Amino acid sequence: VQLQASGGGLVPTGGSLRLSCTASGRTFSSYGMGWFRQAPGKEREFVAGINWSGGSTYYADSVKGRFTISRDNAKKLVYLHMNSLKPEDTAVYYCAATRSYLATAQADFGSWGQGTQVTVSS
Repeated sequence: VQLQASGGGLVPTGGSLRLSCTASGRTFSSYGMGWFRQAPGKEREFVAGINWSGGSTYYADSVKGRFTISRDNAKKLVYLHMNSLKPEDTAVYYCAATRSYLATAQADFGSWGQGTQVTVSS
């Protein structure tokens, strides 16, 4: 599966943004999906994940209650709705696909999008 993330931009603290991940390939609905982010000078970290059906979602503690991951298998899209954004959310955000159940480790994700920049101004 090939992935392309979009929707990043510059938002003020407390603002909202929705990221999209467009997938290609006929097997998209069989993959779990995840969002990761990488801030300048830091390692890439897990943000949110969703299983193949959308019935299970899970989040990093740092975004729980503020971010929501969802998917539309018919449209081959995965979304990351981000609310109450903070300057520490500034990073390049990546979507990724996995065959593993409720995966959070980068090594479990075999396909990656190119990343989209999110900048939260203070």
